Amino acid sequence: MLCTEIRRGAYYDSVVLMQLQRALARLPGVVDAGVVMGAAANKELLAQSNLLTPEAAAAGPDDLILVVQGKDEAAAQAALAQVDGLLARRSGGAGDGAGYRPKTLAAAAAQAPDANWVLISTPGRYAAAVAQEALALGRHVFLYSDNVPLAEEVQLKRTAAEKGLLVMGPDCGTAIVNGVGLGFANRVRRGPIGLVGASGTGVQQITARIHQLGSGITHALGTGGRDLSAAVGGVTARQALDLLLRDPATRVVTLVSKPPAPEVAAAVLSLAQRGEKPVVIQLVGERPRRTQDGNLHFAATLDEAAELAVRLVAQPRAAEPEPFGPGPLPFAPGQRYVRGLYSGGTLAYEAQMILQDDVRALYANAPLAGVQPLAQA
Repeated sequence: MLCTEIRRGAYYDSVVLMQLQRALARLPGVVDAGVVMGAAANKELLAQSNLLTPEAAAAGPDDLILVVQGKDEAAAQAALAQVDGLLARRSGGAGDGAGYRPKTLAAAAAQAPDANWVLISTPGRYAAAVAQEALALGRHVFLYSDNVPLAEEVQLKRTAAEKGLLVMGPDCGTAIVNGVGLGFANRVRRGPIGLVGASGTGVQQITARIHQLGSGITHALGTGGRDLSAAVGGVTARQALDLLLRDPATRVVTLVSKPPAPEVAAAVLSLAQRGEKPVVIQLVGERPRRTQDGNLHFAATLDEAAELAVRLVAQPRAAEPEPFGPGPLPFAPGQRYVRGLYSGGTLAYEAQMILQDDVRALYANAPLAGVQPLAQA
């Protein structure tokens, strides 16, 4: 039995939605649950899980969709009745006497005067205005929101640069500042390696691998996926790179990005060469044409970038970790295909680049040059 509840204009970020979905799915009598905002891509996910009801299909992009599949209608309705309690528990309980919860950004800043970061997760149409307010209050911005218009991103980053502030994002999912993870970040040890990342998945993979190899992270500063485009001009990437090059605790800098605009890449690499620190460059989906140019070191894969950074700080390596997954598996009799499903575009691009040397017919739904487009089912 499927039961649906639509909450008009009730926005929550993906972290909250995943936690709520997981909590609902664990309730007695619940077979499955879907908790998403009403964007078209999210409705497709519900459909693939057989959870797309007519009410969910009619929801707008700013609406919260709650769908519960219960063993019977009573179980599904009972689960939906617990949504508010689960949300309150996740946020610390708004009505449990935990204290005053500010309604405006200015009030929050006044309540926490020592906080120098504002984390923004609102619908994209409102995010730039909130970010401008944060900059006016003298705070750096971690802009988790997506669907922010390109022109607003450019204006935000130029304003921030003029004020000596940093805007990480929009659509910045991962960062580590002074050992504190923002957004989706792995818990890794502190250490001498800093990262600038225009790829959230790339930052997660490199930081986790550096941790496994026995080293650690000073800061991992995300930029948002469009930062190194010609329109944005790498404003945040250049700021972040300059900060890490001047940071006395950072001994090696790593830059990971999806392929940037050529003129932006040239400007960023020129800045990196002005410092004395080693800088590891990893452009996802591109094969480096050289391995080293002065203090610049070029890596072909995310793991190679992490290993190179650890080697450059000359720290002793930890014992080699257990390999991910079961390792190479033999083909089954009659098997003709290898298929991969990736939760991040960065990993899909890297896999294509690696497989191009060994696979004659390679297809992808987001193909690199030389890879054939995958027909839609």
